[in-house]
Amino acid sequence: MPRRRRSDSEIEAVRERILDETLDLFAVAGWEGFSMRKLAARLNIAAKTLYNYFGSQDDLYLRLLTRGFRQLYSALSSAAFANDDPRDRLSALAEVYVDFAFTHVNLYNLMFVWHVPKYDDYVGTSMENVALTELAAALDNQRLLAATISECIGHAVDEDDLRFMTIWAWSQLHGYVAAVNNNLIGYMHPDPAQIHTRMLQQVRSIATAEMAAALAGRDDTASASTHSLAPTTPATEPG
Repeated sequence: MPRRRRSDSEIEAVRERILDETLDLFAVAGWEGFSMRKLAARLNIAAKTLYNYFGSQDDLYLRLLTRGFRQLYSALSSAAFANDDPRDRLSALAEVYVDFAFTHVNLYNLMFVWHVPKYDDYVGTSMENVALTELAAALDNQRLLAATISECIGHAVDEDDLRFMTIWAWSQLHGYVAAVNNNLIGYMHPDPAQIHTRMLQQVRSIATAEMAAALAGRDDTASASTHSLAPTTPATEPG
């Protein structure tokens, strides 16, 4: 009697299980130590069975990243759109981002910390389109943060300024996450959990101040430039 064909939901459940185990193996073996054979052994299946679901290690990796970035975006967007005030929205984004990083340490490290292939490494290969999908999912998170910062400013902002402020805000959160996940803060403070709320409030406070300062500095520079380029009336020689 032929084996019953698995339903779409059953196939998806298997794919999800494989992705979960892939993340665990990456955490233990790293990119270089990973292999489809090792993954199959952890799943108690034949290595060739994996290829019924994913074409290669790169395919697994990129789809795992795509899932992670979509998961992060879902959490961020839900928190952001629950707040009308853009400053509260920025605080919510910071809180959810940090919570995601603390809850999904290995996934976060794969997404943001470990030295693993990036989109440019797949350009011109058979995996380019899959890598492009992953990159788009990652950049959705950046665009959400940028849009929130733009709303905090309240008026049109230069694209370069907005890009800088978005990178600055993310860098502050990422630095805090890295210090906690590596237990560095534990050596600097007796109770790291005690400063969590203050850290996030400080990010919001400084980020808001940096936005204002960056814009003011740009306006001052533009004003000074305008004055320096303004024509001057030549001095009249005494006659």
